[in-house]
Amino acid sequence: MELPREYMDDFLVRMTHHSSAIENNTISLPETVSIILHHTVPNKVSLRELYEIDNHRYAMEYLFDPDTLQKDFTMDVLLETHSLLMNRLHHERGKFKTEVNYIKGTDFETTKPNETPLAMKQWLDNINYRVNLATSKEEIVQLVCESHISFERIHPFADGNGRTGRLMKNYLLLKNDLAPLIIEKEEKERYIFFLSTQDVEGFREYAEKKIKKERNRIYSFKANESKLENDFEP
Repeated sequence: MELPREYMDDFLVRMTHHSSAIENNTISLPETVSIILHHTVPNKVSLRELYEIDNHRYAMEYLFDPDTLQKDFTMDVLLETHSLLMNRLHHERGKFKTEVNYIKGTDFETTKPNETPLAMKQWLDNINYRVNLATSKEEIVQLVCESHISFERIHPFADGNGRTGRLMKNYLLLKNDLAPLIIEKEEKERYIFFLSTQDVEGFREYAEKKIKKERNRIYSFKANESKLENDFEP
């Protein structure tokens, strides 16, 4: 799916804001616009929260670059994305966890550190195998929802799992010519419910509606882009 430049800026800002806000970053949407598009730092913003926003931008620019989207989905792509997200924030960036962790608001156990490398290899191999066998967009959405829930339950990193997982979800969608799924901060409780209960079917239904809405948003940007091009024709 070819995405207009203006839409990519819109996607970059909204995805960064909402994914960071789900992790309790307090920087507002207008402030995110200032940081990402205008390279202006608002007053009274904490350094950590600024780094979270800035790092998310770099991770998205890497992950959604056409060259990266055309490559195979490998462990290197995943680890590089996490490394960019955690730059200046965590010393174990781009590396799997070495201590037990958990997901706030849930009561299940994540994968043990010593079992994580194998679990992630199996997770990645399963995705690539099933993508190759998929015969419809509906199957891809189903796979993306299943794999996202699995990723978050493995929780492979010491920090940044939610942001990394949500980026991987959209990476898989865009690689397969589908519109991205932006989970808004207002939907956090519902999203956590899908993860904690492993409600793949509920997550899929939710995702399909959001993806359809996002596709219409992309078409609107394309229409505006075409209109501007026609207006400037001699």
